[in-house]
Amino acid sequence: VLLVESGGGSVQSGGSLRLSCSASDETYPIYYMAWFRQAPGKEREGVAAMNRDGTTIYADTVKGRFTVSEDESKTFTTSQDNSALTVYLQMNSLRPEDTAMYYCAASPLSDFPPLQFGPERGGSWYTSWGLGTQVTVSS
Repeated sequence: VLLVESGGGSVQSGGSLRLSCSASDETYPIYYMAWFRQAPGKEREGVAAMNRDGTTIYADTVKGRFTVSEDESKTFTTSQDNSALTVYLQMNSLRPEDTAMYYCAASPLSDFPPLQFGPERGGSWYTSWGLGTQVTVSS
């Protein structure tokens, strides 16, 4: 699955941004789509995830401020293929500590901690990753 993120940029503290992740090139049925972020010198961390059942989960640091959703015109929760699927991350009340590269990820797996990059033995739960989009929040 090919993932392409967009929508990053620079905003002041308290501002908002909406990131988009477009999925295409069906190679497996997606069960989870997630947003991760990585700040310089820090590990990649899970921010929000949505599964095929429509269940969403958020990191405590963004709960109440960020919302993950999908394009209602073609949802991966109901679609039989991955062509032209889009998932969004609406980010409100942004803080300087939200500054990071934001990545979209997709996985065919259903039984794993969706905000965790991967198991301790190595690798990632997520099969596909986008190249990322930069979000910078100034104070």
